[in-house]
Amino acid sequence: MNLRPILITGANGGLGIAMARSFLAESPDNFVWLGVHQRRNQVEKLAAENPGRCQLVVLDVADPASWQAAMVEILAAHARLEVLVNNAGAHADALLAQMKPASWSRVLSVNLDGVFHGCQAVMPAMISQHRGRIINIASLSAVLAPPGQTNYAAAKAGVVALTQSLAKEVARIGLTVNAICPGYIDTEATAAMDDATRLKAQSQIPMRRFGRPEEVAAAVLFLAGAQASYITGSVLKIDGGIF
Repeated sequence: MNLRPILITGANGGLGIAMARSFLAESPDNFVWLGVHQRRNQVEKLAAENPGRCQLVVLDVADPASWQAAMVEILAAHARLEVLVNNAGAHADALLAQMKPASWSRVLSVNLDGVFHGCQAVMPAMISQHRGRIINIASLSAVLAPPGQTNYAAAKAGVVALTQSLAKEVARIGLTVNAICPGYIDTEATAAMDDATRLKAQSQIPMRRFGRPEEVAAAVLFLAGAQASYITGSVLKIDGGIF
């Protein structure tokens, strides 16, 4: 069996787990590396359910050294990496006038610096392979910035710009780099909403519902696949028609 190594960061969250399950269901050749920092309960369960097909790798996306260590582990096992999904993210919402500098720095460090470190870490392997897929999970906040998210919106807008610039740099080598901008998706973040906030949010969505993690995972699977080989530098919104 010719395994296809895939790395998903932020793998313990709702989107990360949905992506991992989708890749595992897509093909027995897919080997999913589950990038986690602190929370590991869901990925440990997933790895136990799929022995020999996925594995945890400790990864603090804001730390370049952690990325290098993760790549050493992955390349020692497979000698290559075919797909990187930069999915890890963090929120610290507040009005700008009241936002603590530490909240600004932390959100940009995880959401934007983490994507930079990840893309840079996989470049040597993917360039030597002359193939690879990078999918960066941005957010609808990148293109439709709400109040109270200056840090998060700025970081995700940076991810979109990084994606488009890097796509041009590596297109001739055979690498594609694309971004996805999810809107309201049923994950742990939206589960924390009270009923009134949830109903108000749904009323702003033309489809009148939140998206499912599996719907985002389906787009990731497509962009990671052979049929998307001529798509690069694209930004796909998955938002039920909000924007």
